[in-house]
Amino acid sequence: MSITCCLPVVECVYCLACARWVWQRCLHSGGYDSETWGVASAEEFEPVPRLCRIILSVYEDDLENPQWAPPGGYGMEPRWVVQRRIYEDTHGHAPTYLLYVDHQHSDVVLAVRGMNMAKESDYAVLLDNKLGQRRFDGGYVHNGLLKAAEWVFDAECDVLKDLLERNPGYTLTFAGHSLGSGVVSMLALLAVHNRELLGGIDRKRIRCFAMAPARCMSLNLAVRYADVINAVILQDDFLPRTDIPLEDIFKSLFCPLCTAYHAFYVEDA
Repeated sequence: MSITCCLPVVECVYCLACARWVWQRCLHSGGYDSETWGVASAEEFEPVPRLCRIILSVYEDDLENPQWAPPGGYGMEPRWVVQRRIYEDTHGHAPTYLLYVDHQHSDVVLAVRGMNMAKESDYAVLLDNKLGQRRFDGGYVHNGLLKAAEWVFDAECDVLKDLLERNPGYTLTFAGHSLGSGVVSMLALLAVHNRELLGGIDRKRIRCFAMAPARCMSLNLAVRYADVINAVILQDDFLPRTDIPLEDIFKSLFCPLCTAYHAFYVEDA
């Protein structure tokens, strides 16, 4: 048999091996890491649907006339929205977000949207990282996400302090999805470390709900702040479970596309 005839067989074996590796790393292995976890109580889970709706509302242009609201609406009072920050306000330093005072549940909420696939600034935040680049409180965190959180914290610290002082006893909740979940996780770390800037709020009044979070901090930090940060993962969603850094996944997806583009279009031109 000639070498030429063997090439298709070798390519098939190679592709199957790569597919099996991806399956194990992204789906099979990660799907079993929560087998020994306890079941959340109804009280622990109660804020999740409400906060998911608040996060979804960040995607709306006009909360008075929502376009994407689920049945029953977002369950929000638009008059309780303190302020909204769009990309023109953040100048690409962070995803869009809003501040909302939920008087019904005695909660001051800062909600951050997920990644906008059409915004280069969101990719810049995600890809601004390398292993061991940024230390924080004896551990390591994602550099780009922490920088985004620092920008938001600096911009909203005085507003949050004022809201907490005008609403004594209210909790301070950071909620986000996907890329936003990484930003709010970093915000929770910053808030705990800078409680004096927030009027001396007790640690037990600071909460974070990260929906489908990226792995953005070392294990020692995740354990140390487990009383503050709650990770919410839907069934076998592989991105929060895989041990592959999220920025590496995106690079592996887009680099072949860039290579193909240059091969078929740039070189032909």
